[in-house]
Amino acid sequence: MRTIKRSAKYFVYIIECSNGTYYTGYTNNLEERIKLHNSGHGAKYLRGKLPVELVYKKEYRYYKNALHAERNIKKLTRKQKEDLVRIYERNKVTL
Repeated sequence: MRTIKRSAKYFVYIIECSNGTYYTGYTNNLEERIKLHNSGHGAKYLRGKLPVELVYKKEYRYYKNALHAERNIKKLTRKQKEDLVRIYERNKVTL
């Protein structure tokens, strides 16, 4: 039996729009996705809310885990998302 090596990376991310709202998504190419959003060709929700800034990201090895994480983040309240972003920023500085 052969073992399969997985090298895929999936990201769940939160971006902050120019009007202060948050947008959550997932992708396998975070840098390109942010460029796509800022070019105006991303999600319809972001139209008129550009530019956007990445404020949170988490890497996953499996697509399904990233998808579940995105769904869970979307269920959070604004306050809970702000706390998540704050913790991410604090940990990013200490790494």
